[in-house]
Amino acid sequence: MKLGHLFAGLALAAVAGAAQAADPVEGHWVTQGGGARIKVAPCAADKAKMCGTIAWVKAAPGATPKDDNNPDTALRARPLVGLSMIRDFKPSGAGKWTGGKIYNPSNGKTYVSKMSANPDGTLKVEGCVAVICQAQTWKRAS
Repeated sequence: MKLGHLFAGLALAAVAGAAQAADPVEGHWVTQGGGARIKVAPCAADKAKMCGTIAWVKAAPGATPKDDNNPDTALRARPLVGLSMIRDFKPSGAGKWTGGKIYNPSNGKTYVSKMSANPDGTLKVEGCVAVICQAQTWKRAS
């Protein structure tokens, strides 16, 4: 009887795992232009939302790129790798996320943002000011 319960428990765990399959926006993405790699995953504080951190930045050997353009001078010395770049995206359909924020370390500004998985396996990321949005297409890192 106990063996039957074990198999039933394993079967339920397998079904639950399949139901929690990764969203197509999750993973490592290379930004347009190839200057950085971003890890997109559920937010640590709220697994129902999507966040992303900078996992790698193109730099000279031995260099540690910093958040030089941050408007808060106290934050300019922090390294870019490990920095939260996208946060608090809410699901709005299969492979679509809206209502988030994206930080652009190139200019130190944060924008309202949305992202969606494209049919070709790329990720469309948009940053908006009012009704004007600029989009980038990121490729999945190999």
